[in-house]
Amino acid sequence: MKVYVDKVGSVTRNLQLGRTVHLTEEIQAVEGAVIAARIHGEKSVYNQLEDVHGRLVTLHGGDIVVGALGHRNALHGYEGVVPDKVAPGQKLHILNMGGVIGQCTSHNPGVGTPFEAEVLGQVLMFPEFQSRSGQPAHVRAGALKGSQQPVSVPVVYVVGTCMNAGKTYAACAMVRRLAQAGYRVGGAKLTGVSLMRDTLSMRDSGADVVMDFTDAGTVCTSPKTAAQVSRIILSELSASEVDVIVAETGDGIMGEYGVQSILEDPALRELAGAWVLCANDPVGASGGVRHLKETYGIQVDVVAGPATDNRVGIRFVEREVGLPAHNARADAAGLGGLILNKVAPRIAGRKST
Repeated sequence: MKVYVDKVGSVTRNLQLGRTVHLTEEIQAVEGAVIAARIHGEKSVYNQLEDVHGRLVTLHGGDIVVGALGHRNALHGYEGVVPDKVAPGQKLHILNMGGVIGQCTSHNPGVGTPFEAEVLGQVLMFPEFQSRSGQPAHVRAGALKGSQQPVSVPVVYVVGTCMNAGKTYAACAMVRRLAQAGYRVGGAKLTGVSLMRDTLSMRDSGADVVMDFTDAGTVCTSPKTAAQVSRIILSELSASEVDVIVAETGDGIMGEYGVQSILEDPALRELAGAWVLCANDPVGASGGVRHLKETYGIQVDVVAGPATDNRVGIRFVEREVGLPAHNARADAAGLGGLILNKVAPRIAGRKST
């Protein structure tokens, strides 16, 4: 069956799909399977889809969209899973703005119930020239494989106590300062659920190259996938001849997207040029710093995020936690300058060898 689609979610960008797709009714109920679905109803909040160019477009009832099956575990959004079976006519849900589709199991009241999406079929790809035999589409098509060369540049890891902890603000502030200092900067999103928004923000801030886990063929990271996907992304960025990488981890250090598997990986920890913790409140700042030290042997270099929104939080972090505190919105220069001073010697040492 051939259909014309109204919107194509950014989760499918590896496939470079057009607006006309061929569908099969035989659907693989696996994470990453690319499907078409019809939107039901209207919403006034959380009603947009990020397209393959990173542009947000509003969804309406009757729209036919292309997305990918996946799960989500978002405290401030939706929780959802890939059902055991998926068939045409089945009602699933749009779980995020990138076009991840699954069965919603719970939601945060702030975003309301998700859009219903009536499954139409799985998209077919035709990789062989002039072949009429289509293959079920998956986001792994055209994905990054990873460079064979070891990562040779310092990585600034940005971790947080939770989603919405100011990690992207912090990452962009550091990218901007490093780029202003004349360095070629790579920006990465290592964990989370598929969305281009954060890496595009890093690019807007001066990153020369940006990549995330969907570029490596993953819809939503997990403890089983996060470390391996991170190695692929960091190796590809290093091979692109950047001087330094700013790598944001989605969700929190105790979340369900696999951040812990990165923190406990000795090879990934060894790449660190600096560790930045973003916290929502003073207790999170104190507990996060202690948890990273006691559980993983990681020494945080600076605290950012809403916990540092004014002098009250900054005083707490500096006095009680014993670390520098810089707010990415109010003191981007201070945060960026601290990280620049931290990684500049390593970059210079690498260039001199």
